[in-house]
Amino acid sequence: MRASLAAIASALALATALARPAVAETITLEPQRITEWKAVYARIEARDTIPARARLGGTLVELNVTEGDGVEAGQPLARIVDEKLDFQMNALDAQLQALNSQLANAESELARGEELLQRGVTTAQRLDSLRTQVEVYLNQIEATKAERSVLVQQIAEGNVLAPLAGRALDVPVAAGAVVAAGETIATIGGGGFFLRLAVPERHAGSFKEGDAIQIETDQAAEGTLARVYPQIENGRVIADVEVKGLDDAFVDARVLVRLPIGERTALLVPSAAVETVSGLDFVTLAHGGETIKRTVVTGGHHVIDGEDMIEIVTGLEGGEEVVTDHE
Repeated sequence: MRASLAAIASALALATALARPAVAETITLEPQRITEWKAVYARIEARDTIPARARLGGTLVELNVTEGDGVEAGQPLARIVDEKLDFQMNALDAQLQALNSQLANAESELARGEELLQRGVTTAQRLDSLRTQVEVYLNQIEATKAERSVLVQQIAEGNVLAPLAGRALDVPVAAGAVVAAGETIATIGGGGFFLRLAVPERHAGSFKEGDAIQIETDQAAEGTLARVYPQIENGRVIADVEVKGLDDAFVDARVLVRLPIGERTALLVPSAAVETVSGLDFVTLAHGGETIKRTVVTGGHHVIDGEDMIEIVTGLEGGEEVVTDHE
């Protein structure tokens, strides 16, 4: 008799747990359209990648940049010296000194000739010859100064300057090396950093410029599909994604992104409506004035209007009342 009473009590307790008065907070389950995402890897790349080249051949005597350094536009990165230019400069300076001495002598001769002409000792023809000699020396001095200015500019071109503000991505040379004109001293990446991704060509028509892209990093981030390149390479479509505050510490680093490739319908319930007991997921339904628990198979999470929703793969049907308050 006692065993029968205990069984009846257990049955009543179970019925009370599974069938209780329905609560007020419910939602009607309806299919919703959600975005289908494809996970792909993208690389962090610089918008502009420009080499800082040597404009002068010679010995690299100074190197002020290494990989990873931030640089400003016009910042000196290295200095190249061609010792032959110093010898040529010394030769031009000596030539200028000689021409200036010859000019001073010619001007003295001209002044003396003008004085003699006034006395009637010399001729006007001799005086014209002296004036011509002074003009010749003046023109030679100007030509030598112009040649010297060209040499000064060549020496100044030994300074290798950063072509734009950004980060040094590659420095393939070392101080003391002999470099040729046009050789790359450093490669600078700048103009902003973005993500470049490659998507299989079968998804080429599934996305367009302006689509929102989800970035899988330490913190949830979102980017914008800025450009889709028309040329397909190795069966893949190349696209660029702009992301605010993108970390540029490691260029060519791979980042997991989720790309929208289409839409589909799914049944979604608030994450608070799903209970997990002993490894099984349950959703509470309102039916006939009572509540019942039903086992479901859940899918991924989706954020709809700022609310975390869980996809229900099997176990529920559209039109059912889902209880969202378990109090």
